Amino acid sequence: MLNLILGITEIDSGKLIFNGKDLTDVPMEKRGFNIVFQDYALFPNLNTYENIVYGLKNNPDRSTKEEVGEMIRLLNLEEHLDKKIEQLSGGQKQRVALARTMIMKPKVLLMDEPLSALDGVIKESIKERIKMIAREFHLTTIIVTHDPEEALTLSDRVLIINNGKISQFARPEEIIHHPDNPGIYFKPA
Repeated sequence: MLNLILGITEIDSGKLIFNGKDLTDVPMEKRGFNIVFQDYALFPNLNTYENIVYGLKNNPDRSTKEEVGEMIRLLNLEEHLDKKIEQLSGGQKQRVALARTMIMKPKVLLMDEPLSALDGVIKESIKERIKMIAREFHLTTIIVTHDPEEALTLSDRVLIINNGKISQFARPEEIIHHPDNPGIYFKPA
């Protein structure tokens, strides 16, 4: 689904409508969407700072130096800017990937399993940062996850797909209290 929204995969039926505009045939680079991949997709030959500003090479006016600095501070990356990617923890890599995406000012932020490689306190910290960034930047964020707890605590709306079909689309509290198909979402007690 993320590939269809981003424009990596061609849509063979239906339409992609965003803010009333049909984007079905709009090229990927003109959609204004950006993604944080599950494996972070960071460049190992670049340091943290170079990874963060990489997208600005072809779009230098997208973010100012001040905005880049603000995002680095917001994500607590100041002390890691000169480090190579291999020197970073999973949580630090996730924050670098998020910073790199955010400085490109996407209209929609797509995230593929953003917390799957993280554990415990780091997972909760990144979860809070994702929520904060989405709120602060008034950013539509689409997160794909197989973790029901993650979906229900990160989202204000949850779309559940089962065997390629929409099973339920609702607020988290409605899904918890009135699941359309409880066996799919929650393990039986």
